[in-house]
Amino acid sequence: MIINILKFNMDPVIFSLGPVEIRYYGLLWVLTIIIGYQLWIWQANRAGIKRTVAENFPVWAIAGTIIGARLGHSFFYDFQTTLSNPLSVLYIWKGGLASHGATIGLLLSTFIFTKKNNLNFIDIVDRLVFVAAVGAILIRIGNFINSEIVGRATDLPWGVKFIRYDNGLFARHPSQLYESLFGVVLFIILLKADNYFGKEKRPKGLLMGLFLFLYFLFRFLIEFLKEYQMLSDSYLTMGQYLSIIPMLAGVYLLTQIALKHKAMKKDIRNN
Repeated sequence: MIINILKFNMDPVIFSLGPVEIRYYGLLWVLTIIIGYQLWIWQANRAGIKRTVAENFPVWAIAGTIIGARLGHSFFYDFQTTLSNPLSVLYIWKGGLASHGATIGLLLSTFIFTKKNNLNFIDIVDRLVFVAAVGAILIRIGNFINSEIVGRATDLPWGVKFIRYDNGLFARHPSQLYESLFGVVLFIILLKADNYFGKEKRPKGLLMGLFLFLYFLFRFLIEFLKEYQMLSDSYLTMGQYLSIIPMLAGVYLLTQIALKHKAMKKDIRNN
């Protein structure tokens, strides 16, 4: 392992057991699931959701996230391979997970689960944003260790040469760490918003609106510093196009909350 200010050549494999490799990336996924479970149970208890129902949900969430992430990568970033060989979607050992697909998969699995258990969809996704923020923090650290989803070339003093990516030809933005650090900031913002409104008194959709707007706005902007994942003649990357709809959805949720709050204040004044 060679790590200094400019060069990064960390082995992503912790150890091997015959053909099976234990990787930091997988370990960080497991850590995300463990922490995410605790955060979900904390929110579910606050909402008064039955313990049996709350404990069943992570299975749906994990399945939706992983399936969505894999399908998202296959169709958004590797469509030609998927078109020529549809079974390549199952080649998870070759890597390839997309956060936009993970978001879609999580939302769909959550929607089905809430309908099945007669729960309010918006209320439940509000409670999942903390889990999503933790995932954004830890999974990007895994991407950094894997020397993948690297940044574009830079001459800034904190540029990193990823030996395993291009033999360290250029110093690059550690964009994975930028995203991870933003995940920390986002988690704090969500926690502050949750506490500000007295926790269970917060407007429904507030936390989800904040998450969608802030996270995908940052995803849109950070793409200008990330190496292209696929060639295109367009000025915007695929990641930026995919960030526009969830970002606007966040604006819509926050706008609706603001309008309702304004209407309530007007009614109070009139009465």
